[in-house]
Amino acid sequence: MVSESRVRSQESGVRRLNTPLSKEDALSLIVGDMVLINGLIVTGRDKVHKFLIHEMPDKKDIPFDLEGGIIYHCGPIIKKVDDAYKLIAAGPTTSMRVEMYEAGVIKAYGIRGIIGKGGMGEKTLQAMKEYGCVYLHTASGAAAYLTDRITAVTDGWKVEEFGMPEAMWLLKVEDFPAIVTMDAYGNSLHRDVEKISIEKLRQMWQNE
Repeated sequence: MVSESRVRSQESGVRRLNTPLSKEDALSLIVGDMVLINGLIVTGRDKVHKFLIHEMPDKKDIPFDLEGGIIYHCGPIIKKVDDAYKLIAAGPTTSMRVEMYEAGVIKAYGIRGIIGKGGMGEKTLQAMKEYGCVYLHTASGAAAYLTDRITAVTDGWKVEEFGMPEAMWLLKVEDFPAIVTMDAYGNSLHRDVEKISIEKLRQMWQNE
């Protein structure tokens, strides 16, 4: 559950976040906060995460500045039209598929926010607590709506090598909706729901 020592300082309601995020921005959020994200975010799925950890590219070799950034677990559908990229769909993918890499990515590249669905594990949660980062759960099954909140595909990295869904894309977003479900204080709504569910099942078995 949310730490009793954590005292909210901001007014209740939806928070607007502008990228890049500072550590103070991350620390100002707790589980349950609803946010609208504005600015630039990057996408990243399995191949990008694996490359960032196993190859450890120098930050200057990455065309996007990841410091203070938000990484979106998403394999977008994108078409190239003339010399520009057009976004077709960009719904969230399951975040646990990159659990083995995420803590290292947070540490090495200064990521302050992660967007996805389903939450992540204890290793990532501890990295969020140590370095100042939050997990932002967004709606599954609402790809069309979320795509409307992405106003431009600014650029792509590793497009030819990884393919469009697995490449890292730089997206401009406007009022992109999410809810904080893991925070920099070690709280996780996903973990809490799992514990409650297990306890309910245990009670059901005992009552049979």
